[in-house]
Amino acid sequence: MTALLVTLDDYERDARACVPLPAWEYIQSGAGDELTLAWNREAFGTVQLNQRVLRDVHAVDTRVTLLGQELAHPILLAPVAAQALVHPDGEVATADAARETNTGMVLSSYTSRHIEDVAKVGPRPLWFQLYMQERSATRALIRRAVDAGVSALCVTVDTPTSGARDRQARSGFQFPELPYRTVEPGNNPCTWDDIAWMHAAAGIPLVLKGILHPDDADLAIQAGADAIVVSNHGGRNLDTLPATITVLPRIVDRVNGRVPVLMDGGIRRGTDVLKALALGATAVLIGRPYIYGLAVGGAAGAVAVVDILRRELEQSMALVGCASIAAIDRSVIFDPAA
Repeated sequence: MTALLVTLDDYERDARACVPLPAWEYIQSGAGDELTLAWNREAFGTVQLNQRVLRDVHAVDTRVTLLGQELAHPILLAPVAAQALVHPDGEVATADAARETNTGMVLSSYTSRHIEDVAKVGPRPLWFQLYMQERSATRALIRRAVDAGVSALCVTVDTPTSGARDRQARSGFQFPELPYRTVEPGNNPCTWDDIAWMHAAAGIPLVLKGILHPDDADLAIQAGADAIVVSNHGGRNLDTLPATITVLPRIVDRVNGRVPVLMDGGIRRGTDVLKALALGATAVLIGRPYIYGLAVGGAAGAVAVVDILRRELEQSMALVGCASIAAIDRSVIFDPAA
């Protein structure tokens, strides 16, 4: 009998049989000894929740506003490269799932499918992720993305060079041909001057992904960032970085409401999303889980992953006594010293 697909981990289990080994090692592995990869998940288990009872939670509202757009829920699809590695429809299927679940999507610049083909499916909001290239090429790619209708530019800032991805190297993984992959990370490292330049060139909101230090959060805002993402690249670059949920509160405290703070890394349960929101995140992003759903069932599999996570978030909110996202704050986190 086939095991039921009830959790995000169930989709990871079944995806293993659907994906060739080199692609699996590229997607599922981390850097070095994969300590950060493990910590991203384990750290959520060390954060305990604080339950309140007998509050009116008959109707739980997960709506949130981000960069001027109302989202049905605070879960976005993070940029993941070369999604045709796991399903022939690649990012087009992901966009279909995003539209069906009213989920924001961030399209990788290492996309398997052209920006226009993804955008016309109609996910809202649709952001475009970017690595810095030579400025004329970067400007042209930004213009193409803006013309296609993306509403924000998401610049990955934590990859001046690739990490030591040993499992990936042993597998012999090689990238397929991709429409916009013109530079390797590290061949043209990005600087704060580049961020200010991109902000001016884009003409749409700029999101910086990969902030882990409070001082860099300050610099990001000074350079024009409209939002930041607390991220350690899913544990794929520099091993032994702390888990993102551990870093999140100090970034939120430094930012102090000046721009939205998002986070990714290790989210597998609705309680994980709740904890991130309670510690100050406006929204979260998931990467590997929806790719596992895509591998197992195409767009329908990715829809199922988002639906599971959103349902668990709603259950968790009701069980801690929060009927809306606005009601979630740090009092939701258990403090043994209180």
